Amino acid sequence: MQEIKTVILDKKQIAHKIKRIAYQIYETNVDEKEVVIAGIMTNGFQLAKKIKVELEKISPIKVLLCEVVIDKKNPTNPIKTSLKQEEYRNKSLLLVDDVLHSGTTLIYGVKHFLEVPLKQFKTAVLVDRNHKKYPIKADFKGISLSTSLNENVSVFFDKNNDRAILE
Repeated sequence: MQEIKTVILDKKQIAHKIKRIAYQIYETNVDEKEVVIAGIMTNGFQLAKKIKVELEKISPIKVLLCEVVIDKKNPTNPIKTSLKQEEYRNKSLLLVDDVLHSGTTLIYGVKHFLEVPLKQFKTAVLVDRNHKKYPIKADFKGISLSTSLNENVSVFFDKNNDRAILE
């Protein structure tokens, strides 16, 4: 039996969602001079970089990018970040991932950043699947999608072919 793949967001739609998320971030941080956007490796960091570009186009806010490395198979393992705690302490921080599946990765990411005081903490995802195992939500999301548990959403950031696929 052949696996059916459906494009749920194409390149143009993804670009539009990213721009809308950037405006929402700006509205939430209008009085901030600097925000930290922390992207969960790999696709969350790719999305974070795209959000940074859009946010800097529309606002005077300086964006500090942070790459977050979480072992998705063992999320209780120590989390690594490209920034030291002092660099994001008492700042507005946005944690970004591509897809919110069960919430496991995002909740462990949130737990890590809560170890230091933050001015504000928000989360963003491109696709929210609405099948959470943990009580976590995305403050900013590109699209909410009710899927069956055996369906999977994959996001691909390719040079000229960004897309989100339902498999």
